[in-house]
Amino acid sequence: MPSTVLRSVCAATLAAVVVASPAVAAPAAPAAPGASGTARGPRATKTVSELLTELKKLYQQAEEASEAYNGTASELKKRNTEAKKLAAALGGARAALARSRDDAGRLAREQYQGRSDFSSYVQLLLSSDPEHALDQGYVIRRVAAGRATTLKRLTGAEKRAHELATASRKVLGKQRALTARKKKDRDKVRARLKKVETLLATLTAQRIAELARLERQRAEKAQEVLVASGALAGSRRPSQEGDEAVRYAIRQLGKPYVWGAEGPGSFDCSGLTSQAWASAGRTIPRTSQEQWRQLPRVSVSSLRPGDLVIYFPKATHVALYIGNGLVVQAPRPGSQVKISPVASNPLLGAVRPDPANAPLRTYDPPELPKGASDGADTGYSSVSAPGG
Repeated sequence: MPSTVLRSVCAATLAAVVVASPAVAAPAAPAAPGASGTARGPRATKTVSELLTELKKLYQQAEEASEAYNGTASELKKRNTEAKKLAAALGGARAALARSRDDAGRLAREQYQGRSDFSSYVQLLLSSDPEHALDQGYVIRRVAAGRATTLKRLTGAEKRAHELATASRKVLGKQRALTARKKKDRDKVRARLKKVETLLATLTAQRIAELARLERQRAEKAQEVLVASGALAGSRRPSQEGDEAVRYAIRQLGKPYVWGAEGPGSFDCSGLTSQAWASAGRTIPRTSQEQWRQLPRVSVSSLRPGDLVIYFPKATHVALYIGNGLVVQAPRPGSQVKISPVASNPLLGAVRPDPANAPLRTYDPPELPKGASDGADTGYSSVSAPGG
C-alpha cells in the first residue's frame, strides 16, 4: 500500500478512536442474571490506572516486536547487497575459469598432436648444431613456465569459483531464513497491534481522555523527579554533527509514526534517530537495540544535544535529545513526531554517536514551532504495521 494511503488511513483511524462518540463506542455487555441493568463487561470495571498500565504493556510489546522486525529487515538488506556482490564476483570467476580451461585444452591438444612449441624446441636442442643450445634452453624454459602458469591459473580459477559458489549458497540460505523470520516478526507486530485496537475499541472518548491525562501527569512527575536529582543540570553544546541531527529531527515534527518507516513522510522511533544522524553524514545502526548495543554510552547527567536516549529494559524505544530536558521522538502509531520530556518513558540510558567530536564553541538552539509538543499518544492501528 503506498505510504500516502497508509498515512491517510492511520490518521482516519486515530481520529475515529480519539473522538469516538457513543454511536461508535463498544456496546455494553449484556447484564448477568440478577445483576443491575447498568452492569458493563469486565473491561469497564478496570480503573483508569489499570487500563493505562495494560496499554503501556501492550505498547511496549508492540514496539519490541517492531524493532525486531526492523532488525531483521535491516539484516536482510545487508544480505541482499552481499548476495549481489557475490553474484558479480562469481560471474567473473566463472568467465576466468572458462578462459583457463580453453587455454589448458589448447595445450593438451597441441601436445597430443605433437606440434607444440615445446616439442619443436626439444628437437632443435637434440640436433647436431649445439651453437644455439643456450638460446634454445632459454626458450624451452619460457615455454615450460608459460604452461605452468596456465595450469596454475586454471587451478586457482577453479578454487575461486568453488569458494564463491559455496559462499553464494550460504548467503542464499541465510536470505531464505531471514525472509521467513521477517514475516514472523511482521505477524507478531500485527498481533500486538490488534490487541491494542481491541482494548481501545471498548473505551469511550471520555475514558481515552482520562487515560491521556493520567499518562501526561505521570510523565510530568517522572520529569520533576529527574530534574530534582540534578541529572539535567547545566547546559551543553552539541558537536557540529549533533547540531545537524537535531535540526533534521525538528524539521520532521508533525509527521506520522508508521511501523518500519525511515522517512521522508513518516517515521518510527529508530527510523527518526538513524535518519537524523545519516543527514549529518554519520551512519548508525537502524534499531534502538543496536544503537544501545553498538554506540558509546554516556551518562544521562552528561547529555548534550544530538545524543540518543534509550528507553525500557530491552532498549525498545529511542529518542533524540535536543537540550533543556527535552527530546524529539516518534512516540508510537497513531501519534506524530513531537517534543517530549526526556523522562516521558522509563529511562535505560543514553548513547553518543560522535564521542570524539568536540562541542561547538557557540550554539543557538533551533527555535521550536508552536505546538511542537502537541499530539495524543493513543490511537494504534494495524494498517500502520509492516506490510512487507
